[in-house]
Amino acid sequence: MSASAPVVAPRDEFTVAGLIRRLAGSQPDHEMLVSGDDRRTWSEEYERACRVAQACERDGTSVGDRVAFLDRNGMAYFDVLFGGSFLGAVNVAVNWRLAPNEMAAIIDDARARILFVHTDYLEALEHMTSDLLSVQRIVVLRDASSVEKRSSDARAVSFDEWIEGCDAVDPGHVGESDEVSMQLYTSGTTGLPKGVMLTNANLSTAISEAGTTFRIAGDTVSLVAMPLFHIGGSGWALCAMSRGGRSIILRDVDPIQLLKLIEGERITEMFLVPAVLMVLLGTSAMSSTDLSSLRLIFYGASPISEDVLVRCMSSFGCEFCQVYGMTETTGAITALRPEDHEPDGPRRGLLRSAGHPHPTVELRVIDPDSGRDAELGRVGEIWTRSPYNMVGYWGKPDETAATIDVDGWLRTGDAGYLDADGYLYLHDRMKDMIVSGGENIYPAEVENVLLSHPDVADAAVIGVPDERWGETVKAIVVLAPDAALDAPGIIAHCRSNLAHYKCPTSVETTTLLPRNPSGKILKRELRAPYWKGKDRRIN
Repeated sequence: MSASAPVVAPRDEFTVAGLIRRLAGSQPDHEMLVSGDDRRTWSEEYERACRVAQACERDGTSVGDRVAFLDRNGMAYFDVLFGGSFLGAVNVAVNWRLAPNEMAAIIDDARARILFVHTDYLEALEHMTSDLLSVQRIVVLRDASSVEKRSSDARAVSFDEWIEGCDAVDPGHVGESDEVSMQLYTSGTTGLPKGVMLTNANLSTAISEAGTTFRIAGDTVSLVAMPLFHIGGSGWALCAMSRGGRSIILRDVDPIQLLKLIEGERITEMFLVPAVLMVLLGTSAMSSTDLSSLRLIFYGASPISEDVLVRCMSSFGCEFCQVYGMTETTGAITALRPEDHEPDGPRRGLLRSAGHPHPTVELRVIDPDSGRDAELGRVGEIWTRSPYNMVGYWGKPDETAATIDVDGWLRTGDAGYLDADGYLYLHDRMKDMIVSGGENIYPAEVENVLLSHPDVADAAVIGVPDERWGETVKAIVVLAPDAALDAPGIIAHCRSNLAHYKCPTSVETTTLLPRNPSGKILKRELRAPYWKGKDRRIN
């Protein structure tokens, strides 16, 4: 059964549900999504999402229920995102790079009612020690070309079986502005995941910026390459499709395939992390690829050197825009716009800046000693207040209160300064978080794993510079007497307990870790030799 014409209520216009309802109604036959050999129009995606909504509702899903999704980038993510939005369900995208028990911790914390999982991750599902007690239904996704697989869990059913018999009828839920629509997980300083609750108002504010800073238009052909469990993936995707253009989904970041898509699909805008830009610069196929369709490349989420940026500007031959933000701010809250990218002349120094805040964003730099606003040019903690700020952390009121004060100011935990012209410069971290290739890694989580080994007496984890990933994890350990453990063994131990990107890439042994009188390890002292001569130590 085909869906009837979508109905968009006035207050629904910029919700996730309203976005597809509006565009499926105004341009039903325009192409919306491309993934591999699959192509789908706005009306086809709308009908698909309606069937997902009907199946979710049949299984008891209603407003506020969490729906978890475990897979790499693909059309199925948008089926679930939009379908859930038609009921007021909250989308929870799970980081597929995590270890099985880390995935389970997120699903359990969210109290997800339905879990969508691709066949590629059924093995991870089987290795989860948690019974995922909140999950009532497991829907198994698969590629059309793949061999049918099914979990041994009695709750599991294939996607095709699950939606069989469901009509393409929109349940018609219209969300309020303060209703949570998306819950993305970011690591905590203790290693425990925190669910960042983003509302319709948060997302509509980000979407509204698409036509100004992001210059998104109806003819935009965007590349969706960032993982959709990141705000840089899901947030960018929604902004890029918000004016009705085409979205080209890249399942895995393969440089050859990425370049083929730019040329073959005539990509106009894309968001990439510096590590991917650097890989592309080193790919021989760059010189023979037609890049003339590119208009604007957004970059962020990890450091980039001036030299690499200038080389990118020359090689790609299009405009560049740096963005800075975090999951808690629904993504970008500042932008170094294309006109600020001048590699020659007196304004070259701006290439080190994170740019100006968006019009609705307030920024403060707080002196950590006095607790008052720092003078221009003086480094302090960056605070922000805007409609982009999350409503809070799911089920964690104390951590929410520690992050957002009573006046609505969000403490980013990042250190930086503002210049006289209002440009923000990032300097260091107030916390110990490591950002490697756009992934947040908290040392405490890695240290807990290191200390679980009987041969490790003490341990500290720091981020050290890395040309490809911005920074990478280094473990500094004190071995127990007569320990037989070596560096490869330490790394192997971590890899058996953590996602690989969190694991140390190098290990140093020492006899004593520096600590202050209260016993806290002096991480800044440990990091100093590796960051000597570098004035920017943050994404």
